[in-house]
Amino acid sequence: MTPLSTNPLKSRDDVACAVRDLYAPLIPYTSPGGARVTLSPAAAHFDRAAADLEGFARPLWGLAPLAAGGGSFAHWDSFRRGLANGTDPDHPEYWGDVGDMDQRQVELAAIGFALALAKPQLWDPLDARAKANIAAYLTAARNRNYVDNNWKFFRILTDIGLKNCGTKTDRASHESYLDDLEGFYLGDGWYRDGPQRSAEHYIPFAFHFYGLITAALSDDPARAETYRSRARIFAEEMRHWYAPDGSALPFGRSLTYRFAHAGFWGALAYADVEALPWGEIKGYYLRNLRWWAKQPIFDRDGVLSIGYAYPNLLVSESYNSAGSPYWAMKAFLPLALPETHPFWQADEAPAPKLSSPAPLPCPGMVVQHLDGHIVALSAGQEHIQWRGGPEKYAKFAYSTRYGFSVEADERHFDWAAMDNMLGLSDDGLHFRVRESNDAVMIAGTTLYARWHPWEDVEVETWLVPQDPWHLRLHRVTTPRKLQLIEGGFAVARPDFGKWQEQVEGATGQVISGSDISVIHGFDSRRARIAKPLPNTNLMVAKTLVPQLIGELAPGSHTLSCAVLAGLNSTGLSQALNTLPAAPDEEALRLRIATEGASIDVFELKARPRG
Repeated sequence: MTPLSTNPLKSRDDVACAVRDLYAPLIPYTSPGGARVTLSPAAAHFDRAAADLEGFARPLWGLAPLAAGGGSFAHWDSFRRGLANGTDPDHPEYWGDVGDMDQRQVELAAIGFALALAKPQLWDPLDARAKANIAAYLTAARNRNYVDNNWKFFRILTDIGLKNCGTKTDRASHESYLDDLEGFYLGDGWYRDGPQRSAEHYIPFAFHFYGLITAALSDDPARAETYRSRARIFAEEMRHWYAPDGSALPFGRSLTYRFAHAGFWGALAYADVEALPWGEIKGYYLRNLRWWAKQPIFDRDGVLSIGYAYPNLLVSESYNSAGSPYWAMKAFLPLALPETHPFWQADEAPAPKLSSPAPLPCPGMVVQHLDGHIVALSAGQEHIQWRGGPEKYAKFAYSTRYGFSVEADERHFDWAAMDNMLGLSDDGLHFRVRESNDAVMIAGTTLYARWHPWEDVEVETWLVPQDPWHLRLHRVTTPRKLQLIEGGFAVARPDFGKWQEQVEGATGQVISGSDISVIHGFDSRRARIAKPLPNTNLMVAKTLVPQLIGELAPGSHTLSCAVLAGLNSTGLSQALNTLPAAPDEEALRLRIATEGASIDVFELKARPRG
């Protein structure tokens, strides 16, 4: 039994019940003064007080809308006590002074948001001293410097909460941050998350989520319309990231926030943006919640774990504490709306059949809508400072069903998963993969990238969708001998050897009762089936990956392959008997040269290679 296991998640009442049930396991871990929620001795890069504040504040993303919509909750007294004590410098549970670019600023945004939506529950019953301490603490925090990315919205939300409680803030610095956030807009509804070559799922549940809250609560109609207009455009793109079963594309960092994904669809409703028919929006929203309810994402006590589809610290970032997953509570924003709102009144609609393949030029992706999952081919983004950055941003393909794997040992080349990556080694032990690109282009549904795993080794990569397959072509130029591994999709490895491996020359195929994964080489490489280290994949703990392996002599080489994965069905079995033709390098070069356009998220100054 988990907090969501018996919840059908089909109605507003079901969603309200989910909020209360998700909060309940945190009660035993709440401090006597209410200000800290300590869930694990494991650490993030910030101090323990900030981590405990995270555990306290993040449930408010769901509880405040619950209150605003008239929902009952039995523990507001604990939150009031915790808020008063956490902001009192003389109390032993004080959260600590706030510095520049401090994790506390992140969590205080949730408190500002809660003060805007749940003031009668959280603020009004407090005495004058507590109110003065809270206002002083939030004001001091918003006057510090924030990280130059989506964090700048945290000052905006803190200001909104302060204003709702009668505290004035510096309007000039507020407007300055709103202006700064405009600098991250790319077009087609997409933002980059700060000065980075990345546009991942932070865009829907951060930029658009905060922007739509700001649109609903601010007194700036011009900006509000800008945020609403961009969200309308973005919804047309973001629905390509959702499979019919409700799963969303895992791509980028902070995947431990789980169903925060659904927050975008809920924020559309909250800001009254019918970007798509309400039934379609509601369908994306509820199907995603139901998909997550089926995953083993809880610890034995019902606390959300760090990980993705199961508990897994390997996929986390240094800023993930045990309280971090409760940013998933952002999904519950539409509870602030009454039952009579069109979002709640609409009949849940299935996802429409969308064109496939579908180009998304701003993030540099081409999305394939396949049987049972979504595949996003990626020209390659970059976010190098976080663990597993190349795997999270720079693989050739990502799937809603197969996720991706994060390498567990960068000094054991032969054991590497290399799913949807090309790995190269010059000593047979250490290896390099794509971390960043020197150039990227998109021409229709063809993607191109040029990258250097070493200063003196150049790789050009073309990706071409051919449903249900996709084609890859690499031109590798090297001054020395290299070993290489290229992988297809990682599929679940059943117990008791209940799968089949078929390896013949340059074709490697895995067939289980549920899935098929294939890689077919058009060159001299040979196939094998790899069994990567456990707990490297986001979706399942043990996997099988069809791979191509080989060696390259000094010189220039063309490598190409066809890759496919999906549900073990009659249709997919038939596709295995019809291999696509090998990609034509000359034709692909000509297409990029004559039709290629730049990819917006890439347009930053290149970082030095090493």
